[in-house]
Formats: sequence, structure tokens, C-alpha cells
Amino acid sequence: MSGAQRDKVSLALQGGGAHGAFTWGVLDRLLEEDRFEIAAISGTSAGALNGAALKAGMVQGGADEARRVLRQVWEAVAAIGDFRSMPWVQPFVPGYRFWQQAAESLLPFNPAGLMTQLWSPYSAGVDTANPLEPVINLIDFDAVAAAQGPRLYIGATNVRSGKVRLFRGTEVTPLAVMASACLPTAFRAVEIEGEAYWDGGFSGNPSLWPLFHAELPDDIVVVQVNPLRREVLPETPLDIQNRVNEIGFNAPLMGELRAIAFVHRLIEQGRIEEGQMKDVRIHLIADDALMNELSGSSKLQPTGELIEKMYQAGRARGADFLTRAKGGIAATPPVDLRGMLT
Repeated sequence: MSGAQRDKVSLALQGGGAHGAFTWGVLDRLLEEDRFEIAAISGTSAGALNGAALKAGMVQGGADEARRVLRQVWEAVAAIGDFRSMPWVQPFVPGYRFWQQAAESLLPFNPAGLMTQLWSPYSAGVDTANPLEPVINLIDFDAVAAAQGPRLYIGATNVRSGKVRLFRGTEVTPLAVMASACLPTAFRAVEIEGEAYWDGGFSGNPSLWPLFHAELPDDIVVVQVNPLRREVLPETPLDIQNRVNEIGFNAPLMGELRAIAFVHRLIEQGRIEEGQMKDVRIHLIADDALMNELSGSSKLQPTGELIEKMYQAGRARGADFLTRAKGGIAATPPVDLRGMLT
């Protein structure tokens, strides 16, 4: 849509391991149409990876370059193969990859989860190399830190305080993205400026509040990876733990959405003067049906088949959103937060 007026939006990109390829598909479809001007991005974990790749590409060459960088990054993720075979576990168990996959299909628990109860990334002789590091280094972080292009906020969790730390501008480095995606049972905390950080999903998945600045658009498009609802009651230890993790990683986002819904009620009741608080409009792109088909452990299995499946699903949901927004973002009904949260 070169030369045409584009609607301004902010993006909130959730984390979710290999399922973050769904967000890649959504972004790829939105960029293909190029109907939106992306003013700001807030991302966590896989959302941080997507956000950094998107920002770098946009600065370097616009929508087409952003699509290329995102593809390059996720093809590299797919080449990793399997995060479940934690590098520090393998020395203790010969043939760990084979036995892990075989046992997981036969046993009602996750062998990797059992191993994390016996050893930690801080155990003597443990190799804590992060397989995402070479993937992250494919991104041009000079472009990520550039003043031009969308604002970018990357969330990580301060281990000692439990608070979210938002990296922005020149603070967004490869180390910051690794901190945002640091699984504490797999890797040692990422040290930045004397502080230790774990995955940002514990404290904000993603954080919406940096997108509330008065000069940013009222419309925020949330790309959600973790399903809000699972129809099948988890009964095995593995399924229970996976659902506990999903609920925990959704909790910060749900809290912020409740705050937005509360402000909406105050505005509707005339208890807040117009313009005193930002009247945020939330648009959601998700595929809970697909996510319900997948196990939580598949987030740690970035196989080529899974990555492609998630990418195509994301493109389909991105196309659905474009259809809903064909009359312009201002005319597109936002999510019914009251119905969603009750």
C-alpha cells in the first residue's frame, strides 16, 4: 500500500517457545498486505525474538525486509530441532534424546521435568549454552536499537525482585533477548548490569503498559500464543504441569486486560473526563483450537514440521484479522473484554 494512508497500531507479542512461529505467520501476513503502520512493539520470550527481527527488518528495508529477516530467524530455529534435550542433561544420560522421546510417549510424566528435579543449570560441569544464541545473532541489533522505526520493548523477569524489566532503545541487545527467553530450568540466569534475569513471561507476557503512552495509537493488536481455555481436563502429571504453566504465563496479560476493562467502565460511566486516561482498544489474534491440539511440551520442539504448521496457522489468522479490519482499524470492533474476562 505504498503511498496510501495506513492505520497506526501497536503490537503485543506473546511468548510460547516454538509456538511463537504462529506469531511469525501472523506478522508475515500483515506485512504482506502492509496496511498498518506499526508504531510500537512489546514482546516477551519468542515474542521478543519476533519483535527484534521485525524492528530490524523494518529499519533496514521496510515490510519486505522484515518478512525476510523473520523467515531467516525461524528457519534457523527449526534447524535446532529440540529444546527438550537440554545440553546440561545429556552428559548424565547417554542417548538422552532417543530415550526422552521414547519415554514421553509411554510414561505419564515428562522425563525432562524429572531431570530438572535432580540437576540444575548450576550443577558442576553443566553446559548452559543457549541454542538460541546463534539464532539471535542473525539479527542486526544496530537496526534494532535505531531511533527510527517502531518503538520496541523487550520484557524479562528480574530473578531477585520478581519484577518485569523492560529493555528499550540501545538496551535491546542480544543478551536482553536471551534474558527474555531464559528458561530457568534449562539455562543459568542471564546477567545484565549486575542483575539476573529469567524469562519475561513470568512477569509480563507481554507487557501492555508501555503501549499506553499518549502519543501511541489507541489500537493494540495482541498476538496470543498460550490458549486461555483448554477443553480437556488435564489428568496426567505432565498435562497438569503444562496447564499450570500456561495459566501462570497468561496471568500477567489477564491482569492488564482487567485493568483496561476497568478503565473502560469508568469512561462509560462518565467518572473519568475525556482524554484523562487512554481509551485503549484491544484486538486479539489467536488460534485456541489449534493450541488445544498441541501439548505444552511441543513448545520445546521446534521441528520443521511444527514450525511450518504454526506459521501457516498464523498466516490464516492474520488473513482473518485483515478481513475484519478491511473498513479500517477505527471501524473494527475490539475484543469484548467483559465477555472474555468473566
